Amino acid sequence: MDVVLGGTFDPVHDGHRALFERAFELGDVTVGLTNDDLAPKTRSVDRDVRPFDERKADLGSELRAFAEEYGREFEIRELTEPTGIATEPGFDVLVVSPETRDGAEAVNRVRVEKGLAPLDIEVVPPRYAEDGDVISSTRIIAGEIDEHGNLTPDSNGRSPVQRSE
Repeated sequence: MDVVLGGTFDPVHDGHRALFERAFELGDVTVGLTNDDLAPKTRSVDRDVRPFDERKADLGSELRAFAEEYGREFEIRELTEPTGIATEPGFDVLVVSPETRDGAEAVNRVRVEKGLAPLDIEVVPPRYAEDGDVISSTRIIAGEIDEHGNLTPDSNGRSPVQRSE
């Protein structure tokens, strides 16, 4: 099977890794990585996003490990529009998070308009931080959690447990 997914991946975290793992379980993977123009438009909050080349290098390192583990191939392509490469022929499955499911439905509408078969949509459940909230790049950038969802000490060096007391 040929699997596609897309995103900004800045920084890569365990929620992204869950998407990658499911994608590689299913087949060879093509990842659309938002370019520098699209990336800020896809954020639900206003924050800077690292340059495309930096994100691509980090993403490639992550994907290589999964590709080796599953014996699969992968490709990273520049994503210039939200529905992006998933509207092209040659893919079977689109892997998404629950919050991007609507975007997956939009991809399938475009595919049908183009005379292509809709993709199977594989929704991967979110990963949660130790405080019970979803792991997100925004929370990592804000310094609340690390890439694995561990709460980070505050600026006074207090642990998350000490802060709640």
